[in-house]
Amino acid sequence: MSSESFFNLITDTWIPVRRKSGMTTVIKPSEIVSQLESDPIIAFDWPRPDFRVASYEFMIGLLATAFPPEDKRDWAKIWRHPPSENELSAAFEKIQDAFYLNRPEKCFLQDYDKLNSAYEPVERLLINAPGEKTVKENKDLFVHRGQFDSMSLPTAAIALFTLQSWSPFGGAGNRTGLRGGGPMITLVFPYRDAPLWQVLWANTPCGYPADEEDMPKIFPWLAPTITSEKSNGTLYPSDDRVDMRQCWWGMPRRIRLRFAKEKSQNSSGNGGSTEVRVTGWQQRPHGPNYMSWTCERYSETNNPIFVHPLTPRYRKKVGEEWISLHPQPGGIDYRHWAQLAVTADDNMLCYPASNVCNWRGWRASRSGLFEKEQLRTRLLVAGYDMDGKKARNFLESEMPIPGAADPAMQRVQEEFACSCIEGALLVINVLQDAVRNSQSTNDVSLNSSLLTKTLQEFVHKTENVFFDLITRIIDDKDNSKMMEKWRRVMEVSALECFDNAVQLTPETQMQLARKIVSNRRRLGALVSCKGSKEGSKLAKILKIPVPLAFKKEKKHD
Repeated sequence: MSSESFFNLITDTWIPVRRKSGMTTVIKPSEIVSQLESDPIIAFDWPRPDFRVASYEFMIGLLATAFPPEDKRDWAKIWRHPPSENELSAAFEKIQDAFYLNRPEKCFLQDYDKLNSAYEPVERLLINAPGEKTVKENKDLFVHRGQFDSMSLPTAAIALFTLQSWSPFGGAGNRTGLRGGGPMITLVFPYRDAPLWQVLWANTPCGYPADEEDMPKIFPWLAPTITSEKSNGTLYPSDDRVDMRQCWWGMPRRIRLRFAKEKSQNSSGNGGSTEVRVTGWQQRPHGPNYMSWTCERYSETNNPIFVHPLTPRYRKKVGEEWISLHPQPGGIDYRHWAQLAVTADDNMLCYPASNVCNWRGWRASRSGLFEKEQLRTRLLVAGYDMDGKKARNFLESEMPIPGAADPAMQRVQEEFACSCIEGALLVINVLQDAVRNSQSTNDVSLNSSLLTKTLQEFVHKTENVFFDLITRIIDDKDNSKMMEKWRRVMEVSALECFDNAVQLTPETQMQLARKIVSNRRRLGALVSCKGSKEGSKLAKILKIPVPLAFKKEKKHD
């Protein structure tokens, strides 16, 4: 059978998209720039949010591998004059041999060798599918087993890419992805309803296109699998067996898909055409063990150089290794904005993804959006909240990342935002503590649910004001007036949240009533910045004048 008869992710149409007109269609990668002037593509159209986000990574990875900008000037030139379909097709054609899904060997993101293991249900390609233990113990209450017994080739391709790229812990020897299991992904959206091409280009790093000799080092399935039963299976970005562009195409899991021909039904109910589908998959442990792919080295200015451009990082102490950020229970909101958007000094414990740093550092200004007053950039933050092998939730959130043409004013904005966030975190801690101490029961589960609800209510009440203020601070420049407004919003919101969570009724016992009044007074002293050490601390954080403390009169004998 010739290679033309196999499914290829470069030359075949398989990616569902939606155009600005609302029309949906299926494209091949090079058609991402089709009809840019008349009816541009504005979104991926998969029914699952994880597939949509993974599609951004897939397409950005293609561009970074086969059609990257050489430098800042080249990036700006292509931003203003996008490539044609033919230009993209010619660039992608050079790497298309690595993107066959179902040929006998060297298949996309699948093990080089045939695997000797039992077949697993095809649904377990999905990160949130119930695992073998969950099914055995009959605990698949919310995500049920047996929803389908086969996948189309396009669906299987994006499911496989999602699993390999975000691979969670999968049991003994089944490796996590090179960013750890369930990494956080951040994507810059230049402005509302921007063509999908511009979203992809805004996030594509500078580099150089792959040569033929680079292919086995970039796409690990083109060469014998590097296994990790022994120490030589550990792969560092500097290893001469890999190319750093493998960050887009890491293959931590040893997987082979099973393909079968199935007959579909036509509209009359009679047998229709036959199509190849994925009906199961095999897996073996001890794929490559990716190490230090979060931060490979430091630049001459001591700034970290990160291998994967789309994931922010953190470290527990200055000088320790950087670790990829992962979504956590409770969602993603403005409390995390500084971690995701602000670069400050060498002593930072969190560092935004490289694509965000590049956009705020130089791409926003070179895009010309400041000149057109269109800069309403948003940040998409997404990823699986993982508990070991279990996916608790897929989180997806959008937030503004306003910027300034003047770097000095952007720094003012960032410092203002960091103070607002630090103040909000202090208020949240005291608010939750006051609510907890005002309950008549010590039931941990009840307190946990109530405190989570109180936190979410406070964030909901204050989030829009936060983003409004950090946007306006660029033009207003009156920090003290803006900060006082933020303090006042937190004050009103915190006291409302406390009153909603703590009920003081005529039936409340006197001892509990005293506790409630005392805790509300403590919270009020904090958010008013008066009459307590916590209030003085908040005033210092917000950089507003600290009120004079009340002096106690000395007692006389």
